Parts: sequence; structure tokens; C-alpha cells
Amino acid sequence: MQNDDYPTCNAAIRTTAMPADTNPAGDIFGGWLMAQMDLAAGNVAARRARGRCATVAVDSFTFHQPVKVGDEVSVFANIIREGRSSMHLHVEAWRRSREAEERHKVTEATFVFVALDEDGRPRPLPPAMADVRS
Repeated sequence: MQNDDYPTCNAAIRTTAMPADTNPAGDIFGGWLMAQMDLAAGNVAARRARGRCATVAVDSFTFHQPVKVGDEVSVFANIIREGRSSMHLHVEAWRRSREAEERHKVTEATFVFVALDEDGRPRPLPPAMADVRS
């Protein structure tokens, strides 16, 4: 799970793991990493929906290795399926030690988001636009 499988799409979030995010053993909390993945998926979902979205489900997480303080964490999120108002996103988190170039997949999951209207009720997704990368 090193560079060979590294996603070719753009990262939705890239951050550095900090001491405040650790458990008593000095590793980064799994919950912190899950929150970063939710933020990344939410960015992609909101952009596709062109508005408010909510997480409605997440499949299981398996943590392959710990994230350490100072590691660069990159989170990738891609829409893999759309419904009338819902989107399924495949999300992967990767770590890179501050002193190295080698990257390792930490975990992955599928997140389900629903597009919401101004009253917080599900709304249809707008027609898809061409993917424009800046």
C-alpha cells in the first residue's frame, strides 16, 4: 500500500497531524482521521450538489497503520454513484512522513451524502456539469 496505488486525482484535503490530535499512546486519534475524511467527502459532495449536503451513512473503516504527529495526511474523495438526491463517495486517507516521500494508505471508506434544500429536506441533485479542474 505504497506509491503504486496512490490516487491520481486531486486531494480534497491535505493537512498535518498535530500533537493536539493524539491519543495517550501518541498516535493520531482515529476519530480525527474520520472527521478529516468526512470534511473531504463533504467538500466534493457540496461542489457536485452546488449546495448544502449531509452525511447520512458511512461504511466500515479499517485502519491499516497509525498516523504520527507531523505526518502529512492527504484525503481523496471521488463520487462513485449518484441517486436522485444522494451521492456515494469513495474516500481514501494517505500519510507521508514529514522526512520522506513514500506514502501509505491509512484507511478508506464509502460515505453517503444527500443534497438538502434550505429547510434541510432532501432535494434532487442538479444536472452534472463538466468537470473543470483549476
